[in-house]
Amino acid sequence: MTYTDYLAGEPVILTAALTGGVHGKEANPNLPETPEEIGRAAAAAEEAGAAVVHVHARTDSGERSFATERFQAIDDTIRDHADDVVIQHSTGGTGAPDELRHQPLRTDPAPEMASLDMGPLNRYDHLTSENTRGLVDSLHAEMVERGIKPELEVFNDGHLNEVHGLLERRELADPVYATLICGPGTLTRPRPRNFLNLVSNLPEGAAFNMLGFGRHQLPFATMGVLFGGHVRVGLEDNVYYEAGELAESNAQLVERVAGLADELGRPVATPDEARELLGLRGRDG
Repeated sequence: MTYTDYLAGEPVILTAALTGGVHGKEANPNLPETPEEIGRAAAAAEEAGAAVVHVHARTDSGERSFATERFQAIDDTIRDHADDVVIQHSTGGTGAPDELRHQPLRTDPAPEMASLDMGPLNRYDHLTSENTRGLVDSLHAEMVERGIKPELEVFNDGHLNEVHGLLERRELADPVYATLICGPGTLTRPRPRNFLNLVSNLPEGAAFNMLGFGRHQLPFATMGVLFGGHVRVGLEDNVYYEAGELAESNAQLVERVAGLADELGRPVATPDEARELLGLRGRDG
């Protein structure tokens, strides 16, 4: 995907990362946590232009949950409230046993997509999310078995090497879909030159989704639109609308980027257009 794709007017897929697994309402009281809140947030984000919702589960106390039953409750609520949005489960996590990391893949029906972290990440002062190659391969194998499209999360250049390594070890359905993530810590340093390097080093034929954390969300979304990629926004990645002003909702963040894409001349993909672009199996299998 390149500037040529932008010029050709290929639709841009907008993903709304609704909740996340780290910060909660203490960071922004508008962040959804319960299945009902997440379901309503998904519907509002879809109405604003999101074709995909990236889903984390929380317990009643607001803590991260990997339980299949909790993801099932969220999915059921999303389907009750939303029209036809693509559901993408997170399998990422810090300090969680490998078996727990598989639990989000086991809802009925399975999610159409799921995230797959491509390598280790430092978390806080004393925690690391390991994401070993063995875990990556086992998660990918279950995704293939259940007809789930992997969204390869690339937090830095080393993770991009791991994408190429995964392609050498396993067969990935076309198109390979990678989320390029820029921000602090273990993430790629948020500089336009680094964005261009990431895009230029993707596997041939791969599609990319652009994600900038915090204050970098809007400028990197703009670059994603201009270079023919897709874009992820949402309260998981950024709790502010602008400096000092908390975002009112995920839908507000989606609506801004949908308007930006329209101003720049790229249509915003519907859920069905996203399914076609990404080669998804469809919500009913």
